[in-house]
Amino acid sequence: MSSSLADYLNAKYLTKDESFDKKAKKRKRKEEKARARQVRLVDEDATGWEKTGQESDDDDDRPITVSDRSTAEFRKSKKSGWNTLSGPSGASADIEETAAADAIIASTAADIAASEAALLESEAPVIVGANPEDEAIVMESGARAGLQSAAQVTAAMKKKRDRELEEFKKVNAEEAGKGKDTIYRDASGRIINIAMQRAEARKKLEEEEEKKRQQKEMNKGVVQLAEAEDRKRRLEDAKFMKLARRADDEEMNQELKEKELWNDPAMNFMTKKSTGKSKSGFPMYKGAFPPNRYGIRPGHRWDGVDRGNGTEALFFRKNNERRDKVQQEYAWEMDV
Repeated sequence: MSSSLADYLNAKYLTKDESFDKKAKKRKRKEEKARARQVRLVDEDATGWEKTGQESDDDDDRPITVSDRSTAEFRKSKKSGWNTLSGPSGASADIEETAAADAIIASTAADIAASEAALLESEAPVIVGANPEDEAIVMESGARAGLQSAAQVTAAMKKKRDRELEEFKKVNAEEAGKGKDTIYRDASGRIINIAMQRAEARKKLEEEEEKKRQQKEMNKGVVQLAEAEDRKRRLEDAKFMKLARRADDEEMNQELKEKELWNDPAMNFMTKKSTGKSKSGFPMYKGAFPPNRYGIRPGHRWDGVDRGNGTEALFFRKNNERRDKVQQEYAWEMDV
């Protein structure tokens, strides 16, 4: 009864869409023509669910039907699913294209690897080996870059000094100025003769010392100069003098007799008469003169006028007053 009801409904209410059948036939013919023009590659790993590139855009509107039987048969098949077709491209063209693609991929991978290696090398820290002879980055000054130990720095400096010394020894001695005197110049650039200037400075110093000595001698009196000459003569005579001198030495006794002492009580009757000349050889002044502390007689050309400031007279007056006061005090004590 159900089948008759379905037939009845189909006959009375359902109508056949002829336009849909025409579209389906037309699409089917297009597909057959496209298959004839294109080469189709079958992948062994395909599960049957993938959408092939040969399908047109109109296939999006219709459902996709997958057959379990075809999938099972494809899995059980031991033969390769790749079909070798002859056509305008051919197998050799495919091989060449594949090789060219592989070469491009390989070159691109090599370039990428090289750029990555260069980047890593530039960013990597510099490690200096334990051996000073190891290759390392050298700065413009000649020193090695990177972290180093004290021994490595010392070795590098010693090596640099040795190298500079060897280069200096190779230079000609004349070019290096060996054996030549130093040239000195003044502010204007003229050459200064150091030896001549030193001689002039030495001569000037000697002249100044001689002037000072002469000035010092001029400040001395005639008697002091005569005494200095006498001491010098005695020192010269002392070279031939006996080492031991006793009380019976005539020369020593004669010198002691000739020596004048201001407080000698026997000076008045034992002193030899003066010859009228002083020790300096000049004539002695004959006449009265004001006394002085040192007993120095005036020169033989003195005119008798005291040109002093009165110090010597004040000295003797004060001494006399002091002596008189002492005597008076003693006399008063005796009277009491």
